[in-house]
Amino acid sequence: MTNREVAVEIVKRLRKKGFEALLAGGCVRDMLLRRPAKDYDVATSARPKDVMKSFRRTLKVGVKFGVVIVLVKGRKVEVTTFRTDSDYVNGRHPAHVKFVGAEADASRRDFTINGMFYDPVKKKVIDYVDGRADLKRRLIRTIGNPEERFREDYLRMLRAVRFSTQLGFAIERRTKSAIRSNAKNITKISGERKRMELEGILVSPNRCRGVSFFIECGLAEVIFPGLSSEDMKSAVRVLEQLRKKVSFPLGLAGFFSSSPTKLALENCHVLKLSRNETRHVKYLLVNRGALLDEEMSLGRLKMMLGEPYFRDMYELQRAIQKAAGGDSRAVLSPLIKLHKRIRALGDVDLRPKALLNGREMIRLGAVPSPALGQLAEETYIAQLEGILQTKSQAKQWVLKWLEEHRRIEKEQP
Repeated sequence: MTNREVAVEIVKRLRKKGFEALLAGGCVRDMLLRRPAKDYDVATSARPKDVMKSFRRTLKVGVKFGVVIVLVKGRKVEVTTFRTDSDYVNGRHPAHVKFVGAEADASRRDFTINGMFYDPVKKKVIDYVDGRADLKRRLIRTIGNPEERFREDYLRMLRAVRFSTQLGFAIERRTKSAIRSNAKNITKISGERKRMELEGILVSPNRCRGVSFFIECGLAEVIFPGLSSEDMKSAVRVLEQLRKKVSFPLGLAGFFSSSPTKLALENCHVLKLSRNETRHVKYLLVNRGALLDEEMSLGRLKMMLGEPYFRDMYELQRAIQKAAGGDSRAVLSPLIKLHKRIRALGDVDLRPKALLNGREMIRLGAVPSPALGQLAEETYIAQLEGILQTKSQAKQWVLKWLEEHRRIEKEQP
């Protein structure tokens, strides 16, 4: 069964038990826009204890807020009791909830386009908040007073930007004004939650529009302090030149493409990136400009080609070049030449096994230290260049390298 079929089955079962139950939120919006829905949620008059009694497998993820996860045939569907919220704590969680009817429940949701219900039995949209009208207007508008909606959960400001980006909708005037006046409060939201919304903005093909408003409304300077206005303007130009489909780390690297690497990584730390994502972003930023070196050795080129992030590094540099000087061949010339060199390599093994490992170099006299890493890298590059082809040649290279470096150390005062 699909997620939708499972959600409809849950609606029907709750109806049979005498409760009101409807599909709710984003899935209704996406159905009306003829877009595939990511999740199907159910809203019901049944209390959490009634929902748990009605289904064999459930998860109590937020019972005090009226939320239960129902598991049916390997699918998870969030089932929420109709409620109103009050006395929000720290711009995130309601201190109290009151179970109510569908119309009152709609009034506590974030945006009109997310506040509609759908009756899958009667095949009828139930709209208490004029969500259908705003879909036709292609407009993001809060339900009720935008200042109040954002004070309830400041993450809604970023959600507005994400929906505007992904759907290509404008943000209604009063909603936009409230985002600007409350932007400073986004610091009250956890890095993980901000990261999820920013990922949706940066990986969207429409990212340029979203980031422009992200900057304009003041959210960018609060989340990422220290960036100059010129760096942010440049970021928009670079993001505009990236290919349509990008990873989150490439999108972040594009956003920070004109910023110092240290500042960029400090700001990325706030988002609680994974270790691999941090490594990915760092590699792209540290190596800005490296592909423009027309004198790059064959060994160095092979080292870069063997990196898992090479394609993104090339794409980022291409976007930076185009953002700076358009499509002129002079601006893209270094990358065009590099591409020809790469094609000329054919199917060579970019990352063959090293002729010598670190332990073998230590046995030859190398000392565990940063210099050992330098020695290993230079030896491997010489191997990629074709200068070293056998283990014996590699050992002689290492011995000569060690002798030369010892001589330099002795000559230093």
